[in-house]
Amino acid sequence: MTAALEGRRAVPAVVRYLPGLLLLAAVGIAGTLAQNGIRSLGHATGTALPDIEYVLWAIVLGLLIRNTIGVPALFRPGAGTYEFWLKTGIVLLGARFVLGDLAKLGGFSLGLILVDMAVATTVILVVGKAFGLGGKLSSLLAIGTSICGVSAIIAGRGSIDADDEDTGYAIAAILALGAVALFTFPAIGHALNLTDTEFGLWAGLAVDNTAETTATGAAYSPHAQDVAVAVKNTRNALIGLVVLGYAAYWSTRGGKAVASGVKGRAGFVWRTFPKFVLGFIAVSALATAHVFTKAEVANLGNLSKWAFLLCFAGVGLNFDLRQMARSGLRPLAVAALGLVVVAVCSLGLVLVSSQWFSL
Repeated sequence: MTAALEGRRAVPAVVRYLPGLLLLAAVGIAGTLAQNGIRSLGHATGTALPDIEYVLWAIVLGLLIRNTIGVPALFRPGAGTYEFWLKTGIVLLGARFVLGDLAKLGGFSLGLILVDMAVATTVILVVGKAFGLGGKLSSLLAIGTSICGVSAIIAGRGSIDADDEDTGYAIAAILALGAVALFTFPAIGHALNLTDTEFGLWAGLAVDNTAETTATGAAYSPHAQDVAVAVKNTRNALIGLVVLGYAAYWSTRGGKAVASGVKGRAGFVWRTFPKFVLGFIAVSALATAHVFTKAEVANLGNLSKWAFLLCFAGVGLNFDLRQMARSGLRPLAVAALGLVVVAVCSLGLVLVSSQWFSL
């Protein structure tokens, strides 16, 4: 009897998500068809048409739908699952890494990440003060810029006791700049003739949100996406420690107190740690131990691509330009200056490192 009731409750939940999932798939597939169609047209006519990756097409199509006809309520639950597909795609992507290479890349990028974090934090806090932003809003912008975008802002919000308005401003600014990076970084990378590894490292260091980082790398090349995801996961792994530092600072200024004792602080770091990073490492460990055959690794890679396809479509479908406009210009201007400085700084680090270490 109980099992039957649970079964009846589960069916409506699945049905509730199905329309939005079908919409994600339709937009993603339309993006691939757009890329392949323009490529075929260029070959057939002998015209050098721009080869725009399906990633950008999927996001643009999603943006057009969201900001013209809108996403009806029926589709919103499923369309809102794009972050789940992002995390799933990242975990599956671990099969394409050997742990030794992953450790080398993570260790190498960690030093560059720490430099970028110091630069981003300093610039955002100084410029935020100059623009008259509140200290907590500036802190949220600094957390989002230096670590992992929206996830870091949400984790930081509770730890420094920021209000909903500051949180909304910070999230809007970070999302807007992630979209700008997504459409500008690949063009800059091609203009500078960056290698796939160089571009992936740059995207992983400089782009804030994990979804936009993954999409930016994919818009350049599959290998650039792999590198960008690995570097971004290293950044993501630092979220707990960084948020804990801000929490400790604001607790001395009337903010929310940090959990006392080593155990309490360790628990705080664990709660804020992005668990999908552990999944990524676990799958990489299995691949390193040759648990998967070559065919299985290829299948996991294809599943990862499908997960990312749904994610990229969802990024566009959940991006409301009107909400961005309502958030005001000052937080956006501060975050934009931070992005420019971090992008230039990280690009310089990548180019110098490329010469020294033959990336």
